[in-house]
Amino acid sequence: MKQFYFILISVILLSCNDDNDDVNAFSGKLVKKGICMNYVIQVNNSNFPQDMIEEKWTDESSNKEYKNVFRLESICDFPESIKENDSFNFVIDNIKENLCAVCLAYTPTPDKSVSITVLD
Repeated sequence: MKQFYFILISVILLSCNDDNDDVNAFSGKLVKKGICMNYVIQVNNSNFPQDMIEEKWTDESSNKEYKNVFRLESICDFPESIKENDSFNFVIDNIKENLCAVCLAYTPTPDKSVSITVLD
């Protein structure tokens, strides 16, 4: 009986381990770093929710076509160290509020936006 409880406790502890949190992590690439945080991110994972991204989007200012992209919604805490064409890992985080000052200059971006948290 002690062995059963030991195994049960071990399973519970393993399921609560922070190392398993990367199950919902995705890989992205900053494909356009527009003015005023108008950023476009390309998703590199086929298992990303397809209803959250533009399958094909054409940037009207350059006529360049992108696939599997979204506009960055979580502009307040996107790392400044990430440059255009850099790849990074992230998780979807739809509970963030944008409480920072950003200019309102227009840069073309996809209609669909996603709030994310970049992983270290």
